Amino acid sequence: MAASIEDITINYEENDVLIVKELDKEVLTKGAWTTIIFKYQQWEAPKEAYSPIRFTIRRYRKIRGQYMQQSKFNISSMDQAKKIIEALERWIDEE
Repeated sequence: MAASIEDITINYEENDVLIVKELDKEVLTKGAWTTIIFKYQQWEAPKEAYSPIRFTIRRYRKIRGQYMQQSKFNISSMDQAKKIIEALERWIDEE
């Protein structure tokens, strides 16, 4: 849990290994409900290497002064990310 948006991270360590490595983040909305998109890599133990770049969109709700994750959507590949971008651009252009 984090008290401020700046402190929110998806870095996750287990047995001294950084399992989820946050590379970047962009705050999409701020307030009692906050939405953040993260760029990250995940440790793949069998390969002893990090995965290709992935993305996740997470929603946090501030409860009793702490941001708690409420939901998430993982974008599992660059191809999926490009398809999301294309759909959004098309819909925005239609407006």
